[in-house]
Amino acid sequence: MHRIFQDQPRLFSGVSEVLGVPFAPPTSVTVLPTDLTETQPLERRVDTLLRLEAEGEEPLLLAVEAQGNKDPHKPASWAYYVSHLLTKYRLQPMLLVVCQDRATAEWAARTVTFGPAQWPLLILRPLVAGPHNMPVITDPAEVHKDLALATLSAITHGKSPDIEAILKAMTAVLQETPDAVKNPVIEFIFQGLGKLPAAALWRKLVAVDLSFYKSPIFEEARDEGRAQGRAEGQAEGRAEDILFILERRGIDVPDEARARITACDDLDVLRHWLDRALTALSADEIFADG
Repeated sequence: MHRIFQDQPRLFSGVSEVLGVPFAPPTSVTVLPTDLTETQPLERRVDTLLRLEAEGEEPLLLAVEAQGNKDPHKPASWAYYVSHLLTKYRLQPMLLVVCQDRATAEWAARTVTFGPAQWPLLILRPLVAGPHNMPVITDPAEVHKDLALATLSAITHGKSPDIEAILKAMTAVLQETPDAVKNPVIEFIFQGLGKLPAAALWRKLVAVDLSFYKSPIFEEARDEGRAQGRAEGQAEGRAEDILFILERRGIDVPDEARARITACDDLDVLRHWLDRALTALSADEIFADG
């Protein structure tokens, strides 16, 4: 049933026409290896993965991805993730993408199709949470109703002009919240705001309104922030080295490749790309193994 297509590869055009989805006859055909086993192990990690169970419903796999900017390669990775999860766990997967700016959120929410235009083979449609659809919660009473939702809302609205009112509503509720609940919330917001100006405001509110500055969890967050800053500096330096080598070798670096290199913060990946840059014949070759 399949070997005939190796012997007569143009048969596909005739079959597709019979099926009502015509493909033009090929002008060139190359028979490729059929072994799809990975030639070398590649690290692929989803940010968070949960198995959710609800009464009367089938268990669900929820993959959660935090997306900081537009990445043209990400939809293909997401499609791989959900296909792999379905194969591995035999449970239906769901993908939630959390964003902190409207442009990235709207980009991530697009329906992406994989396959030829005549017959889209796969359709990827993530669920996206971001400043475009998360509630702006500035009323302490609303924060108290659902502290977890309010926490995520504060993070996703980190660039909003309402962020000061949002954070003040959070501290108003946290003042009366037990430490076991309060401490993780403070850390989540601190880490979630990252280097945004709102992070400095949150630090001030936490120190003044909650007398929290000397808490071990706050000190730990500050230490992690400093460590993250050092790692980002190393990543930026390594990305510059890659671009320098490519340019000195006369290799053209398209804007898309340059953006991918400078946006990467994984030192191991950058080291691999640096090795590739020494011999690659094009900028795309350094990404050849994904």
